[in-house]
Amino acid sequence: MKAQFLGTQEAETGAYKWFAARDAAMKSYAASTLYTDAQKLRAERMKLGLEMVYAAKSAFITYRKKFVTIKLDQARVCDRKTLAQFEKDYTAQGDITKVVTDQGITYRIARG
Repeated sequence: MKAQFLGTQEAETGAYKWFAARDAAMKSYAASTLYTDAQKLRAERMKLGLEMVYAAKSAFITYRKKFVTIKLDQARVCDRKTLAQFEKDYTAQGDITKVVTDQGITYRIARG
């Protein structure tokens, strides 16, 4: 599995942050119509598995045109052994990448 580090920052507080969140939610909903039920179910199962091994402030799925993301805000590993097994399985699948930012950890499932 490929792992990346991105130095992105969260939007400032206030109205800009609210508008950015609304825009992201609308784009995610529009992109979700491009995915089949099986692809959505795969993302949901992956999210549930990651919630078992990470302690995070929040975990959510975002749909994009080319990939689905599972984001874990302010994540901390709780079960390293199970996480290693999950990541080994994700590597075998070949279409999942892990992105680490200051905000949290994101797993991307390529649309395919």
